Amino acid sequence: MQGKGYCLELGREEYGEIYLLQKQLNLARREGIIPDTVLLLEHEQCFTVGRKGGFDHILVSDDQLQTEAIKVYESDRGGDITYHGPGQIICYPIIDLKNHGSDVHLFARQMEEVLIRTLDTFGIKAGRKREYPGVWVGNAKIGAEGIAVQKWVTMHGVSLNVCPNLQHFSYIVPCGITQLGVCSMHQLLDTDVDIVRVKNEMRKQFGKIFNLHLDEVSMKKIKEMVIHAQPAGLVNH
Repeated sequence: MQGKGYCLELGREEYGEIYLLQKQLNLARREGIIPDTVLLLEHEQCFTVGRKGGFDHILVSDDQLQTEAIKVYESDRGGDITYHGPGQIICYPIIDLKNHGSDVHLFARQMEEVLIRTLDTFGIKAGRKREYPGVWVGNAKIGAEGIAVQKWVTMHGVSLNVCPNLQHFSYIVPCGITQLGVCSMHQLLDTDVDIVRVKNEMRKQFGKIFNLHLDEVSMKKIKEMVIHAQPAGLVNH
């Protein structure tokens, strides 16, 4: 039987605001206030540093970051440093893994599968690398992954490079990996890609893989539901 959940589709959002929203939603999901909920959005350009650290993997000066308006955030997701920006779709699931196999490693593989199947519908054959999380086309990463789980409820998730500014990845050592590259759907297909179509396909594939029917929900309704969930804050560098 298919479960029911929410899909909150947003536009281009600041990382810090969405990070705090995720923490609220995670707490609300643990308390049974909301059902499984998926966020789909883009971020304003920023670097995020996960639990493995990686501030030393920023290769440009603070002055350059300030000039180009690239913020740096410390996050409690897994992994090292990565870039987020316009043209990159972010998928943040807030789901209770007790209803999805109670297996964090399985969840990580399923999130990669969401990206692999999405890319396949656009004619891009992607896969995994045993040594590294995420989704790859040859030796170039097209989809990054960094997750966190609190009392079996997930947050953070995956990003898919549709048409971001790939130059910004050269400002860091992406995910701490020096010997491999980064690519995008636009680069591989050598044509413009409709980001809304990609987002819709990602939502469809997520629903299939996790056996969820995702009803659209507004930010207004979500905020009304989680108004009393007040988790800890975010560190912005």
